[in-house]
Amino acid sequence: MAEPLFPVFFKLAGRPCLVVGAGAVAASKISSLVEAGAVVTVVAPQASPEIERLANDGKIRWASRIFLPGDLDGVFLAIAATSDPTVNCLVFLESRQRGVLCNSVDDPPHCDFYFPSIVRRGDLQFAISTAGESPALAQRLRIELDESLDARLGKWLREIGELRREILASEPASEARKSLLHRLASHGAWEAWQSRQSTPAEITPEDSAPALVTR
Repeated sequence: MAEPLFPVFFKLAGRPCLVVGAGAVAASKISSLVEAGAVVTVVAPQASPEIERLANDGKIRWASRIFLPGDLDGVFLAIAATSDPTVNCLVFLESRQRGVLCNSVDDPPHCDFYFPSIVRRGDLQFAISTAGESPALAQRLRIELDESLDARLGKWLREIGELRREILASEPASEARKSLLHRLASHGAWEAWQSRQSTPAEITPEDSAPALVTR
């Protein structure tokens, strides 16, 4: 049985993160870190063209050499994504000694955290994890969830987020305010919003695809 996991979303903006390895496996991890605003250092003797471009564009720092334990100094989290299990294990063990969270790709025993399968609609995110037991199942569930969710949910979330901030600023804490906030996010409010978006002149390409959100 897998160890119990604590689900959490980290704010990585401005935080130093290390990726050891610069191949196809590392590329998707690096991309996710960059999107989250992390300060990414990649250590690898060679890098894929995609990772080289990121380095040339100044989006990451690439050290073209083998991993050294000192690379972990000051790092918030680390990812070991080389094709050499010995190197990946070394990165994990050195991370443990320094209290740095580490993920050794495709090696659950050497992971402090896992990368979940993600479904995004703007600021709305669904993270699916199988605790490393079956990434294939997580991927299948991600595809099914992605196909079932309306593409406009992110846009709706932005609008109700703005309204929520207005309500919090103008209404004192009370049961009435709590009820109003719940109605704002209700399925009925979502359906009313959908109906206002449904005239042909208002639909944009990003508004296409699945018509209904799941309940």
